[in-house]
Amino acid sequence: MRVALAQLNSVVGDLTGNRDRIVARLAEARAAGADLVIFPELAVTGYPPEDLLHRPAFVRAARSVIDELLPHTRGLTALVGAPEQDGTHLYNAAWIITDMALQGTYRKQLLPNYGVFDEERWFQSGSALVLLEAGGAIVAPTICEDIWFPEPTISGLAAGGARLIANLSASPFHVGKDREREEMLQARARDNGCVVALCNMVGGQDELVFDGHSVVIDADGSVIARAPGFEEALLVVDVDVPASNPALPTLGLGEPALHNDRLRPAPAPQLDDLEQMRQALELGLHDYIEKGGFDDVVIGLSGGIDSALTAALCVGALGAGRVHGVSMPSRYSSDATRSDARVVAESLGIDFREIPIEPLVEAFDAALAPSFAGRPADLTEENIQARARGTLLMGLSNKFGWIVVATGNKSEMSVGYSTLYGDLVGGFALLKDVFKTDVFRLARHLNERAGRELIPQSTIDRPPSAELRADQRDDDSLPPYDKLDAVLEAYVEGDRSRDELIADGFEQSVVDRALGLVDRAEYKRRQAPPGVKLRTKAFGRDRRTPITNRWRG
Repeated sequence: MRVALAQLNSVVGDLTGNRDRIVARLAEARAAGADLVIFPELAVTGYPPEDLLHRPAFVRAARSVIDELLPHTRGLTALVGAPEQDGTHLYNAAWIITDMALQGTYRKQLLPNYGVFDEERWFQSGSALVLLEAGGAIVAPTICEDIWFPEPTISGLAAGGARLIANLSASPFHVGKDREREEMLQARARDNGCVVALCNMVGGQDELVFDGHSVVIDADGSVIARAPGFEEALLVVDVDVPASNPALPTLGLGEPALHNDRLRPAPAPQLDDLEQMRQALELGLHDYIEKGGFDDVVIGLSGGIDSALTAALCVGALGAGRVHGVSMPSRYSSDATRSDARVVAESLGIDFREIPIEPLVEAFDAALAPSFAGRPADLTEENIQARARGTLLMGLSNKFGWIVVATGNKSEMSVGYSTLYGDLVGGFALLKDVFKTDVFRLARHLNERAGRELIPQSTIDRPPSAELRADQRDDDSLPPYDKLDAVLEAYVEGDRSRDELIADGFEQSVVDRALGLVDRAEYKRRQAPPGVKLRTKAFGRDRRTPITNRWRG
């Protein structure tokens, strides 16, 4: 059987555009001689459509797209992801279309309702297993979560005679997810003696990135074919599906075509963690900008490593012509950071301007002097500088239609080492899920990949500083980042308690300092822009902690 996996970058809500993408892939698959074409989960609506699914007109319009696809399925079978309304119940469904006729649907049985998923908010669980018969070979459609657990769906299908499990998936990315997913699929294939073909979505949707890496696994667990990650692809492959006697009723798909050639494309190579991070960040930003209808981006270039890395990634995602850098020095900015801000802009080939903030800060100081009389300077005056910069960036954004990309990282976001309405302003926070230690690793990776210093080595080597007061360094206020990030990973992502962290061997002083800062900063994080999810648990829709909260531990 010749199977095509149509790894699509659907746009949530763009039903017409998604229909056209599906039609184009159907034509390509037919030209390649495909018998079966598998699309991602909810390819018609994009994933996740969230509360658009509560709008009856949206669901009806998605249903109409299925009818519009029928004429484009001549000579093949397509499994297309779209919602299905049945009375008062809504299902996450795979629509089965064969040779221009609608055969039926398979309804997703296992609805994820954890982490970034809220499917029980919108869908009912299906209960019926569906088997398709093509020349004696039995194919079973499934949807994403159904295959992540051995029971009951997959084992039931295998017992019913299925020998090819087709999975329509929208599996969000985190670093290493492609390998975790593939290892799971290999276990399902081996345990059930079935070929497994998973077609995953690709692209960015708000905070989420879908990495693609669609894959076909043989019944012995070996990888037959793998699509590349972080890009659209049509993976066409011939699979050997033995005939079986089904124990359940089947829907007939007709005889697979006979082919003179045998398609077995070499599996696309797997990427290391740093390259996965780079590609996910660039794809997430690109799709946020493009799908949201924005044009250019603007970044505050401090001469530090966070803003330099952000600028380099923005250029990778959008091209240098759509990226604008702004240096906003104060009396505390060193000659070295002012120089590095200009150097990184020149290295990347982006528009650059310098707007000193000292006149603005002096005006704020003068306006507040009567109210501040008799009080010493403190963090307030530092935050005024950050907010002056935020105001300038938002002014440029409003005037030219540029979206501000914030440059703060996950370490700073965790402990609240940022200023509301200052460096937190923006429409997107690209490094929101990148720890500071990984910022350094990524900067070196980008330089190595380019074969030159996109990011000046002096920026990488310089101790991090917000430069909001004389001789300031980050480690004056925070534990060293290598120690801090290890605690943050265990606490924020691993949900380890204070006592468990100390028992794990972390320094008590670092634990107490980090946990206190993290817990107090939730109100800031709620007001931060969205950013790409890179890790197993990200701030935003993934880690949901109450703002008003007295639990400590």
